[in-house]
Amino acid sequence: MAKEIKTIGVLTSGGDAPGMNAAIRAVAREAMARGKTVKGIRRGYTGLLAEDIVDLEARDVSNIIGRGGTILQTARCPEFMTEEGQEKGAEICRKHGIDSVVVIGGDGSYRGAQKLAAHGINTIGVPGTIDLDISCTDYTIGFDTAVNTAMEAIDKVRDTASSHERCTIIEVMGRHAGYIALWCGIGCGAEQILIPETYDYDEQAIVDDIIDSIKRGKKHYIIVIAEGIGHSTSMARRFEAATGMETRATILGYMQRGGSPTCKDRLYASTMGAMAVELLCQGKSNRVVAYKDGEFTDFDIDEALAMEKHISEFQVAIGKSLNV
Repeated sequence: MAKEIKTIGVLTSGGDAPGMNAAIRAVAREAMARGKTVKGIRRGYTGLLAEDIVDLEARDVSNIIGRGGTILQTARCPEFMTEEGQEKGAEICRKHGIDSVVVIGGDGSYRGAQKLAAHGINTIGVPGTIDLDISCTDYTIGFDTAVNTAMEAIDKVRDTASSHERCTIIEVMGRHAGYIALWCGIGCGAEQILIPETYDYDEQAIVDDIIDSIKRGKKHYIIVIAEGIGHSTSMARRFEAATGMETRATILGYMQRGGSPTCKDRLYASTMGAMAVELLCQGKSNRVVAYKDGEFTDFDIDEALAMEKHISEFQVAIGKSLNV
């Protein structure tokens, strides 16, 4: 029979995402409701190794559910990728009486949780990333807010592009994953959607389409690209030179990470945070919370990290066909 846990640590790791605070709040409140002590680990695994650990009380997580970012801050930690760093992290957990940890972050954060579990610390991962690129889950904390933030910005840029009869390249986040670009491109009716998973770098085909649209009398042309494609500013110069249509690049950047989370991000993050505590109280470890096929569930971390995620070919296809 698994030993009853007494103290739960919670940390956020990797890129911040709107809704992380809702998850932190849920972990803390659910744990307290079950009679557990809660400790906040600041700055992710970096803070763990620096012993930047604080006690969390109910008041400490009041009025944070609607705040963007993470009250625990976040950082990336190369040292924790080493065996020495992982052993040190587990020993620090034991030193502070932390027998279990909830890790909110992406795949890299899961790998850290996996290593903590291997060193005897119960761990549960919660998917927190705006990129929607965690294979085991159909939802990640922050994606809904980020994609709505980007969509609203693109709608505004479209207004001025139409007024000036411009081609506009709008770069959204997504270094290796094109989900934000795909969703925003379809949602905003972009003429082109360029994502790392499918883009063939055939600029001439886009140039030809821009020229054809000008001949048809179209007053603007919107291209949404994921940052993984890169060089949106130089691309804009090339397209303007080739088509004669004034072309501008707009990089939305880190505004997509910030802002008050949507209701969906608040609700799902709260559900996942509470579920992580429930799993720990059941004696489970080395698991990740997920939302799959309409249900909240959990997977073994090893299994989750071995999964592959593929972008919807049908959505890619309609991203093209709906904008002809």
